[in-house]
Amino acid sequence: MYDTLITCEHLHANYTRSDWVILDCRYDLSDTGTGLHAYKQGHIPGAVYIDLDMDLCGPLQPACGRHPLPSPERMVSLFSELGIGPGTQAVIYDASFGAIAARMWWMLHYMGHEAAAVVDGGWQAWVKHGFEIEQKENNNSKKEFQGEVQGRLLVTLGDFPLTTLLVDSREPPRYRGEIEPIDPVAGHIPGAVNYYWKLSISEDGTFYPVTRIREAMLGLFTGISPDQGVFYCGSGVTACHNLLAARYAGLPLPRLYAGSWSEWCSDVHRPVARG
Repeated sequence: MYDTLITCEHLHANYTRSDWVILDCRYDLSDTGTGLHAYKQGHIPGAVYIDLDMDLCGPLQPACGRHPLPSPERMVSLFSELGIGPGTQAVIYDASFGAIAARMWWMLHYMGHEAAAVVDGGWQAWVKHGFEIEQKENNNSKKEFQGEVQGRLLVTLGDFPLTTLLVDSREPPRYRGEIEPIDPVAGHIPGAVNYYWKLSISEDGTFYPVTRIREAMLGLFTGISPDQGVFYCGSGVTACHNLLAARYAGLPLPRLYAGSWSEWCSDVHRPVARG
């Protein structure tokens, strides 16, 4: 079973197996149709396309984050439609260094499905290796997903104020409030420390060695158990990359504040920190 990362070589050796499901999560925040277009131009054989907005998010509501989680019922329905049942190995990739794929990975783990892994290096690594590409659109036979919600993995506004480590996964200038290209307010949640999600990956998008990531993460979690830490980002997507990195490093899975900064800053009465 692969439950964190999988290399392109290992995926290539197994991608035709009937008990494996491959999911293409390519997506571009600046052009939301780019991912599906790229999928139609070419993808890993057998891959099914899933869309961040349509599949990995629930309906937008007033004062919620930009990418709210689907309900558990919707997740069960989605995973069943994708052909994920007991014993199914889910393999997920994107072209964004794992940023979108990690959201799907986290959702599966949140619903109790451990056999889910992100392709290390993503689409770019598959192409670089010269492996097969196909263009036909795929759909999997429906299965009955049987996972259950792992409630301890999720933090909501009702859990604040927190008494544990809160980690902002955005790039440092956004954390410090120097820039804010997306949300209406710049800054971060008071008390949060910064751990940019790209700190775990090299220039080619592959993850650094486990020892390097583990050392950095343990330095972050000084004095607390990692599973008590809470990560957030702009909208609950790239924070999942840090959760994947922690699990890949052999640490207990921390928690996610899915509403993240876009939810927090939607209420002018909530405090904001800068610097």
